[in-house]
Amino acid sequence: MSRATLRTDRLIGSAVSHAFLLLGAAFILLPFVWMLLTSIRPASEVFTAGFNPIPSRLAAGINYSEALTKSPLLQYMLNGVFVCAGILIIQLLVAIPGGYALAKLSFRAQPVIFGLVLFGLTVPVQVTALPIYIALAKLNLLNTYFAIMLPFFLSVFGIFLFRQFFKSFPQEIIHAARLDGFTELEIIIRIITPSAVPAIAAFAVFSITSHWNDLYWPLIVTTSADHATPPLGMMIFRDQETGSNYGALMAGAAIITAPLILVFLFAQRQFVRGITMTGVK
Repeated sequence: MSRATLRTDRLIGSAVSHAFLLLGAAFILLPFVWMLLTSIRPASEVFTAGFNPIPSRLAAGINYSEALTKSPLLQYMLNGVFVCAGILIIQLLVAIPGGYALAKLSFRAQPVIFGLVLFGLTVPVQVTALPIYIALAKLNLLNTYFAIMLPFFLSVFGIFLFRQFFKSFPQEIIHAARLDGFTELEIIIRIITPSAVPAIAAFAVFSITSHWNDLYWPLIVTTSADHATPPLGMMIFRDQETGSNYGALMAGAAIITAPLILVFLFAQRQFVRGITMTGVK
């Protein structure tokens, strides 16, 4: 087979691969594009017959104004920032030392604990929802930020991810630090954590996205709009204010989705590095 033929085959294979990737990307992005188009449509055109992706006139000002003025949407987003930040900080304080212990320390119960971590990955949050709810109710902690955050302080996925990342960390550096008199806590703070920035970025994207979009648990433990997270706030907004005004609803959805896109774009490079270096696909 000639070199020109090989080059042609490679170009055709690359073109086919990119075509499939572009098709998949278009399929994933279509709901977001439709959300943005609906957010700038007049209410009378949302359910018109036929497929017309371009609105006849723009109503972005009206829809986005209603989304921002007829509900405390910015307060819901601020609640989401507080909840996601609080959960992420506690998760990192638990997962980084836990992952380090499972990856670099040798103790008798290590296989059992790692097995429990793997088992924990298979347990959905709905399984523990009832006992946690009863405990929070007896302690009069419902309708608080703490109630929204409590079930997620321990992340077995975070422990597993950091364990995979730390497995590839050179053991010689840790031995040298111990010879220099470093305690295990100092090793974690001064050596391990700075080297784990890609894994931290990857885990942060997963954690923030998951808890920013979470509706199930806030819907159970929160009945007040004062502590509502963005998805729960959108439900309250829909029921109390907009009725069938889907243009304003989609405008609100676009506003609360924008921070997640910005977070991912900001951490994209570190996110890819973290996923690659931990071996989590």
